[in-house]
Amino acid sequence: MTNSTIKDLYKNTSEYEKKSVTLEGWVKTVRDSKTFGFIELNDGSFFKNVQIVFNDSLSNFSEITKLTISSCIKVTGTVVITENAKQPFEIQATEIIIENLCDTDYPLQKKRHSFEYLRTIAHLRPRTNTFNAVFRIRSIAAFAIHEYFQDRGYVYVHTPIITCADCEGSAEMFKLTTLNLDEELPKKDGQTDFSQDLFGRKAYITGSGQLHGETFASAFGKIYTFGPTLRSENSNTKTHANEFWMIEPEMAFMDLNDLMNVEEEMLKFVVKYVLDKCNDEIEFLDKFVENGLKEKLTKLINSEFKRITHHEAVDILLKADVKWEFTPSYDDDIAKEHERYITEVFNGPVFIYNWPKDIKAWYMKENDDHKTVAAVDLEVPGSGELMGGSQREENLDKIIARAKQMNVDLDTVKWYINLRKFGGCYHSGFGMGFERLIMYLTGVDNIRDVIPFPRTPNSCDF
Repeated sequence: MTNSTIKDLYKNTSEYEKKSVTLEGWVKTVRDSKTFGFIELNDGSFFKNVQIVFNDSLSNFSEITKLTISSCIKVTGTVVITENAKQPFEIQATEIIIENLCDTDYPLQKKRHSFEYLRTIAHLRPRTNTFNAVFRIRSIAAFAIHEYFQDRGYVYVHTPIITCADCEGSAEMFKLTTLNLDEELPKKDGQTDFSQDLFGRKAYITGSGQLHGETFASAFGKIYTFGPTLRSENSNTKTHANEFWMIEPEMAFMDLNDLMNVEEEMLKFVVKYVLDKCNDEIEFLDKFVENGLKEKLTKLINSEFKRITHHEAVDILLKADVKWEFTPSYDDDIAKEHERYITEVFNGPVFIYNWPKDIKAWYMKENDDHKTVAAVDLEVPGSGELMGGSQREENLDKIIARAKQMNVDLDTVKWYINLRKFGGCYHSGFGMGFERLIMYLTGVDNIRDVIPFPRTPNSCDF
């Protein structure tokens, strides 16, 4: 007999009524009396459990009553519709086989555990309801991102993990070497001689796939990357991790306004997709993690994203009757407290564009005022910055001058700069940290709790 799944039973309940089915899964709870009992079973196929009813007609009844949480069992029984109960159906067991008993020192019991504690048992936390919901949403959101771009003609590009190109800044990138650090390193002119290393030069683990992505956008028009990204910064905030996933589309023949249109459309698509596919998970998280989560996400779908310049944003902040921890400035970045306030003023998502050029990357297009660049950040209520992007500089002379001004090693990026010599066009792109998106979709406020195995300073135990 082919095993059924709990998901299939929920989706096609009427087809299974009074039929015998076999399920394999893990025990969530066990309750029993002298002659009968109940098991909550989950097989990983669905967020909800199924109730197994068993009685003393089973030859191993006494063993079943002693089942421990998370024991693995095989159940055969009849599907019975339960119209007036909390669950739409139950399984009346005719046979229960204990495949593997869980030890009594199992660290997850039927109670709420703190996120901090669950991080210490990261290999087990997917078994909790909260993380079950979070990682189901993560899976569905990833699929939605691919569907959005694939349905619109974007080419999915796998950019390299190993790079010699400095995009985000070498200070933020992990250095890669095969030189033996336990021995005296080869020297040249008083510096480590990386010509003797595996790649014959300094190499890093990528902090962004953008530069390589732009080369493919110059051939395919519209591309996107979606993969792991690593940064070496020693940050211990709730929103930073050393390993995370990034979505980075690059699009030829799109200016900054076009870019904002894509960002808004993509975000609304993904949020709606998750709401449609993960209703049970969203309702659970709404109840136990962030009250009002479903309303927040629904509101975003129906919102018109406001667009203001950085200068206009600072105007609003300076006029606000608020004692800021960090004083807003026309020449500087805006702080988290500023991001939150701006979204509250407009009661929804806000694009802030045309940022001071001196605080932005060297490859961004300089505006006619020579003071700002065509860069944009998307701020969303409750989370702050969710996406950051720009129109890229397509003028060869200007990007060379800017790179020199920012002390970029031209030798490492000459191939990228030369795109402007060979049929270069105006183009734009953005990056979105996938984990930031999952935090927004789930209401979870710490990035460590939306990544299966978080990599943050002093955290690499699993």
